[in-house]
Order: sequence, then structure tokens, then C-alpha cells
Amino acid sequence: MNKSSANSKSLPSPLPHLPKRPCRTIQDNPNPPTLRRSPNRRPIQRLPHLAGKRPPPPPLPPQNHPPHRKLPLLIYIHGGAFSIESAFSPLYHHYVTSLAAAANVLAVSIEYRLAPEHPVPACYDDSWSVLQWVTRHANGSIPDPDPWLVDHADFTRVFLAGDSAGANIAHNMAVRAGVDGLGSGLKIMGVVLVQPFFGNDEIDKLWMLICPETSGINDPRLNPAADPGLLAKLGCTRVLVCVAGKDHLRERGWSYYEALRKSEWGGSVEIEETEGEPHVFHLFDPACEKARTLMKRVVSFMNQD
Repeated sequence: MNKSSANSKSLPSPLPHLPKRPCRTIQDNPNPPTLRRSPNRRPIQRLPHLAGKRPPPPPLPPQNHPPHRKLPLLIYIHGGAFSIESAFSPLYHHYVTSLAAAANVLAVSIEYRLAPEHPVPACYDDSWSVLQWVTRHANGSIPDPDPWLVDHADFTRVFLAGDSAGANIAHNMAVRAGVDGLGSGLKIMGVVLVQPFFGNDEIDKLWMLICPETSGINDPRLNPAADPGLLAKLGCTRVLVCVAGKDHLRERGWSYYEALRKSEWGGSVEIEETEGEPHVFHLFDPACEKARTLMKRVVSFMNQD
């Protein structure tokens, strides 16, 4: 306690039962402790992946399905305004693993280059490369396959999903799959767009910054409704759009839903609105009741036959 606080009332020690001992640093100790190796200590083993070898995949957790049955594959694309976040961040890792466990699916989470250091279309190019990588597993043309995917993934039941900017990327990947094709062995059953980042008839300053080559409000990558013909080529059979009542992107999600429903696309589109919640609320408060309800809705969509 300094002199200026001499008249203030001191607080009792939180641990009065412990004796007071002088604090000593390692530098003050004339006889610093030494580390001794136990005679029973096992030698350190080099991890296989550090030695240039891929470690074997962990066993699948017990689930309520036959052991020979392969699982649907979820390809998830994280959000973050095209410029932040990562597939490896705790926020997205926790969400994707929770979703995969709840839906009983395998998951591939895409790590893509971020703007503005890597302007759009870098995020699209990276995501398309991952889809092609998965396709090569499906048709057996990849020279060094991932045994986890080969042994356990049902490539005829693939779902694309993402939130915010990731939902935008997921939509554009589905469009490209419908236009260019993905090759044999892979079938995209559905796309889940959670509070998607789309444009409308107003200039979006963020988009103009991260995509210098854009044509503006009529760029179909930002505003799918601007090109109904391209929208009709969506390469899947089902779409689920999820919006939040207090999200600034709510109206854009509804506009996408209406445009897709009125297009000549032959699939089915559904929309789910969570009232009274802001943008990506389910990521920041995954334990709340509305986040759990949203999770169940997405799981139900993917588990439909």
C-alpha cells in the first residue's frame, strides 16, 4: 500500500489460513532446482506426420448406423466478410464439429485465402480446388487419397454449407458445379446458406474493396438475382436459406430466396427465419435455445432422404 492510500481500509487476505512466505524468483535462488530424467521415462518418439508420413485416421465414434454404411459429406465454408476468420479458428472448428456430430456426417472445412491481400476471386478459386480434390476421391483419380474420405464418405450425398461470406462462396460453388460440372462420382444434394452475404440494388462498399474487378451491383457473384439464367443453373436439388430477424443482411437473404423460387431452377428452396437475433448469433452463443433450434433445422435438412 502506498502513502496516498494509507487511510483506505485494507481487505482481508483471501487465504488467511496459509502462512505468509517471501516471494523468491529463480534468479534470487542460490540453489535453483534442476531437471532430472526419470529412469523409467520412455524415449520420445517422432510423430509420423513430422517424419513426412500421414498419421492414420482416428476411428469413427460409435453412431446409430450400420458399420458398413458410409456417411454423407459436409463441405463447410467459413464466414468473416471474405477477410477474417479461418477454418482452424476455435469459433468455426467448434461449430463445424458440433454440426457434423449432430447430423452424423463427415466434414471438410475449407481454408481459403483472405482479402484484401488476396482479392476475390481467390476465395472462389481455393474453394473450387477443394471441390475438385473431393471429386478426385469420389472417382478414384487422386494419386494420394485421404483414407478417411475413401473409407467413410458417401460421395453421392454431399452438402455445401456456409455462413455469411461463406454462404456466398457456397452458392457460387454450386453455380459453378452446375455450369462446369464436377465430374463423375460426386453429387451435391443440397446447399445450406446461413445468413448469406449477398448484394442488392445498392453499392456495397466492402465488396468494392475486396473485389476490384467487380462489375458492381449487377455482379451475379454478389447479387445472384441480377442473372436469373445463371441462378437457374444451380448444381443441386435442394437449398435451405437461414436468416435472422435483426441481421442487416436479412432482406438480402429473403431476396435471394424469392429470386431462386421464381427462377427456372428445378429444385426446392426453403427458408428459415430466427426472430430477434443478430448476424451469426449461433456462432457467438451456440448454447442458446435459438441456436440449438437452428442447428436442428440444418441437421433435419441434411438428414432428409
